[in-house]
Amino acid sequence: MKYNTYLLFGSPGSGKGTQGMILGRVPGYYHCACGDVFRTLDLTSTTGKAFLEYSSRGELVPDDVTIRLWHERIENSVLTRAFKPDNDFLVLDGIPRNVHQARILVERLNVQKVFHLVCQDKTKLYERLKRRALKDNRYDDANEEVIQHRLEVYEKESRPVLEHYGPSMVVEIDAQQRPDQVLRDILAHTAK
Repeated sequence: MKYNTYLLFGSPGSGKGTQGMILGRVPGYYHCACGDVFRTLDLTSTTGKAFLEYSSRGELVPDDVTIRLWHERIENSVLTRAFKPDNDFLVLDGIPRNVHQARILVERLNVQKVFHLVCQDKTKLYERLKRRALKDNRYDDANEEVIQHRLEVYEKESRPVLEHYGPSMVVEIDAQQRPDQVLRDILAHTAK
């Protein structure tokens, strides 16, 4: 089965997680953040140690590990009926992180739209990431060198995903607006 899907896309700190959490509370939408999948890992397990090794350097986790963990989470969500693919739109953030993952996921995802959350102000991105690091104990977001590296990795590896889906699928959203305004702009382009 292919899941009807909306992708939340943007650089670290653009607000993907915030919008995903809000949409996940709206009936008819199920949110899955790849970062949450990783953060719930047992860090003493082999996969957890591998994740920690990559994330502490601000690097992306290898595609095979990412896709496997994501797939397990979605299957469990379907089994527990938290996600009802016959009725719900799947809202993803943090996956696909590169074109290779997008190609792998084409078998599972029927992507309706890609919402590109754009934040032109880099200072604001740094502030958001540092604030999130303190609030959510996400220490990988507190170091400025790691933040800079993550932004560079996004530009090099993740941003090409937008080209993969093409301009007819991508909706640019001003992420510097208040969260309720960002949500309004997203919902204006959804099927529900």
